Amino acid sequence: MTTASVADGDKAAYWRGAVSRAVVPVEVHPRTERPFDAVLVSHRLGYLRISTLEADAARLSRTAALIGRAPSGEPQVGVGVQVQGRAVLEQDGRRAEVPPGGLAVYDTARPYVLDYPERFRAHLFHLPRRLLGVPERELRQAAATAVGPTEGCGPVLLPFLGCLAASAHSYPPPVGDRLAGSVADLLSALVTELAGARPAARADAPTTHLVRRVREYVDHHLADPELAPERIAHAHHISVRYLHRIFEGEGVTVSRLVQQRRLEACARELARRGRTAPTVSAVAQRWGFVNPAHFSRIFRAAYGVSPREWRDLRDGHDACDLRDGRDVRDACDVRDGDAG
Repeated sequence: MTTASVADGDKAAYWRGAVSRAVVPVEVHPRTERPFDAVLVSHRLGYLRISTLEADAARLSRTAALIGRAPSGEPQVGVGVQVQGRAVLEQDGRRAEVPPGGLAVYDTARPYVLDYPERFRAHLFHLPRRLLGVPERELRQAAATAVGPTEGCGPVLLPFLGCLAASAHSYPPPVGDRLAGSVADLLSALVTELAGARPAARADAPTTHLVRRVREYVDHHLADPELAPERIAHAHHISVRYLHRIFEGEGVTVSRLVQQRRLEACARELARRGRTAPTVSAVAQRWGFVNPAHFSRIFRAAYGVSPREWRDLRDGHDACDLRDGRDVRDACDVRDGDAG
């Protein structure tokens, strides 16, 4: 999408609409008096959106009002990689100056500003926040932090992301799905690294340890149809209220965690190839779902197809790499406590 063929007075508005559709809704404020010149190229690899922006100096604002207009939109994690020109990212009261060759992390669920004080070229990578599998508090600590080409994960991430953006158009869907999974894993490591660099990330260590124990307990008891917050709290000698409290910063409720892990286990089993394909109801019951109709409904909400269609699709195409259940998380909107 380019402003080249757009009337001068409409160029900035046209590009704002293009960026808002391809990335997330933002306000665009040009920093030049001449007709705004900009190009946007966008590709999708599975759940990963890669957008390359080349434009005159401008300020992109993700405001609270824009976020409020789409409350049901899925929160995304964004990573901006500067190819040419500088960028200044502001979020949560922090300010990160990103030089050419650097990157910065932001969260689309909260207001932020990307200010490009000169003509620039940048790659923006967006993927659902839930797929990183990192606690909410870590993402908050990592937001608005710049990483240079020689710092931390920079020497690994920056060349990979640059090559991926340049070649995104050339990958068939199965390869794109796998590459998207690799990006999710790398960005998860980046967020963990950045959060660990801040003292707040090491606070409340006993709670962090307890959250890890609860997650392990859930994974080991998914087949139990009675697995619920009350049972989990009792097993860890804490109250249900405290259990919910320690998960407030995890980006997922306990009930939804149980449900999403069960769905991931079912998806993996239905995707396995073998001489005897398991029935959908048998798989659902094996992983703690007691109501087949309810299972089919929430599976479709999470994966976009019915369990039977998923199984048949996996038989014909190895299009999804469900590494340890990291590819699909928390995609359906269910009531807390509706884990079965």
